[in-house]
Amino acid sequence: MLSSLLPLVLASGALAQTYSATYLPSNAPKTSEKGQSGTNQCGTGSDQNSMCQNLYINGIDDFCLFAPPEPGADSVIGNTERIEVAWCLKSGYGTRLIPDGAITGAHFVQTPDYVQVTGVGDLTKLNIPKGDEGGELDPHGADGNGNPIGGLVFSSAFGDLQQIHEWTNFMAADEFCIRACKDGPKAPALCQHIYDVMGCGWNMPGNYNAGSFDQCQGDTGEPMGVYGTSTFRQGQPATPPPHDAPKTSSCKPVSTVGNFAASASVTGTSTSSGAAATGTQRNSAPAAPSGTGSSSGSATPTGGANGAAPLLGSGGFGMMAAGLAAVFGAALVA
Repeated sequence: MLSSLLPLVLASGALAQTYSATYLPSNAPKTSEKGQSGTNQCGTGSDQNSMCQNLYINGIDDFCLFAPPEPGADSVIGNTERIEVAWCLKSGYGTRLIPDGAITGAHFVQTPDYVQVTGVGDLTKLNIPKGDEGGELDPHGADGNGNPIGGLVFSSAFGDLQQIHEWTNFMAADEFCIRACKDGPKAPALCQHIYDVMGCGWNMPGNYNAGSFDQCQGDTGEPMGVYGTSTFRQGQPATPPPHDAPKTSSCKPVSTVGNFAASASVTGTSTSSGAAATGTQRNSAPAAPSGTGSSSGSATPTGGANGAAPLLGSGGFGMMAAGLAAVFGAALVA
């Protein structure tokens, strides 16, 4: 009995998580980790040159993404994972604003255990080079300081505004997904960070439709990589299919998302129904070696490495889906 439970315990990273610090935007230090390139004291308003590294995920019209601070061919996520800055839909956080038109489809889901946004867009407007298949960002990183170093995530989706210690954010030039897990024993497994080359569709199956925007209630999905009492390890010769997208209900569509002010002058102050989810579902990705990590200011470090390794974009997901599903089988580790 105990041996059958071991993979689930390992997948969660440990059920008894401890955190070295917990902040609110009002009491965050200038920098929360050594080597941080930006700041956690971000002020208010917005600034397209802001180096704020505080991210918020509250609703379809109020979420942020991490992306490079500067444009250029070298600003692929794999090169800039340590220095990403926050780009938000709403002003007032002291961050950069996501330019209107950058997000062409977004789908917010609130579950009992996490909130999630999946979508598509022209994320070159967030300094991600065209064609970049992207990578994964999380509060762990190779040294426990996070990718980006010192990046903090906050949400009021579960009540009062609070820091979210476990989260994962995949960014590419044309697709994004972000999940923020409610503090608790399920959080490490539901916001697992070790599948960094598997992409959005495998880690966060759901609605990736372009041209529509909505906010839904949803069921909690299965932990990525965990299949019954077996756990997939990235880099094994056969990759299992992703879990089915959890059911959603009470969906409320909106016409678009944006701030309608990203190109305007700087404001404020800042520092430099039971139905299955609909729409396009990303549902496969290639396997490649990766390690694990943990975070100072988040989970107690456990060692290992977890960089934003290159991953397949949406086109690659579709091309690989059939082959990967066909070879899935004996590669799971019991």
